[in-house]
Formats: sequence, C-alpha cells, structure tokens
Amino acid sequence: MRALVIGDSGGIGAAMTEALRQDGVEVTGLSRRDSLDLTDQASVASAAAMLADRRFDLIFNATGALVIDGHAPETTIAAIDAHAMAQHFALNATGVALLLRHFSPLMARGQRAVFASLSARVGSIGDNGLGGWISYRAAKTAQNQIIRTAAIEIARKQKQHIVVALHPGTVATRLSAAYADRHPTISPDESAKALLAVMDRLTPDDTGTFWDWKGKRIAW
Repeated sequence: MRALVIGDSGGIGAAMTEALRQDGVEVTGLSRRDSLDLTDQASVASAAAMLADRRFDLIFNATGALVIDGHAPETTIAAIDAHAMAQHFALNATGVALLLRHFSPLMARGQRAVFASLSARVGSIGDNGLGGWISYRAAKTAQNQIIRTAAIEIARKQKQHIVVALHPGTVATRLSAAYADRHPTISPDESAKALLAVMDRLTPDDTGTFWDWKGKRIAW
C-alpha cells in the first residue's frame, strides 16, 4: 500500500505518517518544507507533477490553520476582517480544491483508493449551535462543499474511489492550544490511529460524506 500525507510536518500529519509506517505502508510526505504552498496554484501543480509517475491508495490532507497572521477566531460579526477571511478561504478551502484538482489523478485506478481531507466539526452548518469563528467556520464549510462536489465527479470515472472530509477531534497541537481549554483533547497519535480505523471502514457508498474520529457521521 502507498500513501501520500500532505502536511506531514504538522502534529496530525506527522502522527498519521508514523501510524501508517508502523502498519507497513510506504509513505510519501509533502509540506511547506518541500516548498508546497496551498495558496499558490503553481506550487500545488509543481508538487503534483513531481509525483506524476506514482499512484496512491490513500491521499491524506492534514493541512489547515485556525489562526493566520495573528488573526484569532472572531467572537463577533463586528470583528470580521476581509483580508483575514480571504486568507482562511485561500488555505482551508481553495487550497483543498487545488489539491483535488492536481492530486486526485494520482489515486490508484481501478481499485479502492481514498482521498481524505481534515475539516472541522465547526464547519458543519447543521451542527452550529454556538456561532462565532466566522471566517474559519465558513472556510471549512466551503471545503466540505468542495469535497462533496468533487466526490460526485470522481465517482463517475472511478467508482471505487472514496473522497471524504474528516474531523480529527480536538487534538492537542499548536493549532488548538489556545482554544481547547473547555474541551477534552486527544493526542495526535490517538487521532491518527482513530482516523485510520474510520478510513479503513469506508466503502465507495460513503464517498462525499463527513466523519468524525469516533466513526460517527457529521451533518453537513
């Protein structure tokens, strides 16, 4: 089995890489250390082109950001900043669309293959009962729509391919450190192993869906 972990330098990405290798999977990693910039289409295209002769059974996107250039999640509409919101969409939504455009062709053909991208429960419209975090929420919601739409198209050509969004839990990483005090956290290793178990159970009928680390489906 071959896997590609995008964002392997981050907490969850590194843990996923290690968990896969412990299972005997051949893992290729990509991150900003490799000059991959999800906000730059040329960078994404170039990274994919370098792997054009490879095919992967799993492509796992672990990229994302909650705080960008010092802009903390908004607690009120009055705090919305157009530039900060655009940055969230560029990374957390458009960046995922670019990954799907340039990397989904690298999924192994004629067999089961998974493209999974880390989203967030706060991106669920149906599950939103608290408000706040408007830019991050909206960007993750946009990513979810991108995942759903891409899954429909990809399934028309490769019926065994599975494209999903995943919520990793509240993971004890730098991304969540300042905002996790009210929520129980899990380690990156726990999250990675749980997500692997979720992905292992997915079938082509599950493509275009959204799952949490406990294996429960999340409403869009």
